Amino acid sequence: MADTMKWRLFMMCVLGLALKVEKVTSSQEILKKMTMGFSKVLEQCKTEMNLSDHVMQDFYNFWREEYDLVNTEMGCAIMCMAAKFDLITDDMKLHHGKAHEFAKSHGADDDIAKQLVGLIHECEKIHMGITDDCRKVLEIAKCFRTKIHGLKWAPTLEVVLEEVMTEV
Repeated sequence: MADTMKWRLFMMCVLGLALKVEKVTSSQEILKKMTMGFSKVLEQCKTEMNLSDHVMQDFYNFWREEYDLVNTEMGCAIMCMAAKFDLITDDMKLHHGKAHEFAKSHGADDDIAKQLVGLIHECEKIHMGITDDCRKVLEIAKCFRTKIHGLKWAPTLEVVLEEVMTEV
């Protein structure tokens, strides 16, 4: 009897772990798809805003935790890309409903979409005192990246670059 209970408990733990791994993998896939979605308008924003080539390097290294994002132009580029997808409001805040739908259109279920929007909202609150919009968006993006890494949802650089290269 005790052996049967131990076996059931063990199997429940294995199943729980498998489901957690599946959620992390699917979340990484969603973030990769969202990143690729943004990359489709990056060149357009770079041209429109006359941004330096350093922005491209920042974008491709965005998910690398050890990569320092310090270029304010990257914040401007993110703001431009978000505007292209109609994800920001007139007062430069995330449009929660549209961001939720954007996440869902890239494979997120309702819970993951809510969680992603919630993470960005938390980061917006933390950095609401910054008056320069490009700097504020850069700090929000860095905060979001840190939170995504904390969840182990960040796509790997290799996967993102492979996708970018197949798009070119």
